[in-house]
Amino acid sequence: MNDLKNELNKLDKLSEGTKALWGIMTPQHMIEHLVLTFRISSKKMEVKCITPPERIPLMKKILMSERPLPKGFINPVMGEGLVDLMFPNLNTAIEELKKEMDDYISFFDENPEAEILNPTFGSLNKIEWAQFHQKHIKHHFQQFGIY
Repeated sequence: MNDLKNELNKLDKLSEGTKALWGIMTPQHMIEHLVLTFRISSKKMEVKCITPPERIPLMKKILMSERPLPKGFINPVMGEGLVDLMFPNLNTAIEELKKEMDDYISFFDENPEAEILNPTFGSLNKIEWAQFHQKHIKHHFQQFGIY
């Protein structure tokens, strides 16, 4: 889990004016998107799984592989447009991301056997969520050229 926290050091390279190499997100949209995924993984938010049950084993196999998340993926949960921002600025969003990451780590320290529903990959355990967050952060940091 310390690997995840170390990834946040790369945020020093991110500013409000950083342009995405693909997709429509702004830096703040990307950070707030990550905030939401950490809230889901610490059971603060509940979501439905949009993947058909018969595809979950394949999706988990892909998640646990070395294969990166695909560029340009339209998350069916989010839709195609940009969502309204939750925080007044990028720095506030980054501070919230750090807090949510800490809460996620604490949640699994206290509930090591928990399985929490991910909207794409189904029910994930501690190890699978760690893999998801690692890949997800890398994907979005690459999107903004900070990885």
